[in-house]
Amino acid sequence: MALSKIDGEIDNIDQEKYLRQATQYYCALEKPLKFGPAVDSLPDLISALHREFDANYVNIEMVNHLMLTYKSNPKEWRKYAKFDRYTYTRNLVDAGNGKFNLLILCWGEGHSSSVHDHADSHCFMKMLKGELREKRYRYPNRGGEDDQQQQQQDQQQINDHELVEIGDTPIPVNDVAYINDNLGLHRVENPSHTDTSVSLHLYCPPFDTCSIYQNNGKKIPAKVTFWSKYGVRSKANEQ
Repeated sequence: MALSKIDGEIDNIDQEKYLRQATQYYCALEKPLKFGPAVDSLPDLISALHREFDANYVNIEMVNHLMLTYKSNPKEWRKYAKFDRYTYTRNLVDAGNGKFNLLILCWGEGHSSSVHDHADSHCFMKMLKGELREKRYRYPNRGGEDDQQQQQQDQQQINDHELVEIGDTPIPVNDVAYINDNLGLHRVENPSHTDTSVSLHLYCPPFDTCSIYQNNGKKIPAKVTFWSKYGVRSKANEQ
């Protein structure tokens, strides 16, 4: 096959569709690529991510590498780190031209998320400060299109089976955790009752709704909001 034809096929890829399909097989890197580019700062990371997402074809392994390579520097991310006394916060750092979202999440002492999915997107989570624990659960009734249609019809009904925990993993500073819906659901918590935690999250494609799950398997749609954008507190009607 001629190289020009290959290039043309790559140019015609639907990026969002491709990224969602990639969640069916991608499982994450354990360490940075041996010959991958270095990232020296948060601005460098953001620039490198924009370059990666400029093309229709996104090398998701390279995105993973970039998140692994960046080393936390509080001077760079402190302006985005907005805490709330009562709940963890989601603070938008970069909207990725609509192709990805880069966020800083701030976790007060003992704060945790609900068990949730990721709307068939990729989720990379890098620790910047403190430690988090990720509890992972089997995705209820995860299957083919017929199963998914049935789930949509029955999303408000109680499932016969409780959520099944399949992992409980600490995430120390500068480590990167990865999840997609093919790998399961998760719940993230700050286990410390004396120290706060800060994490950097990349979602691609970005999404504004997901589903949260109760212990009995009941699935509830949830709107995804931002506590702040670009270091500025969001108004309630702009979240």
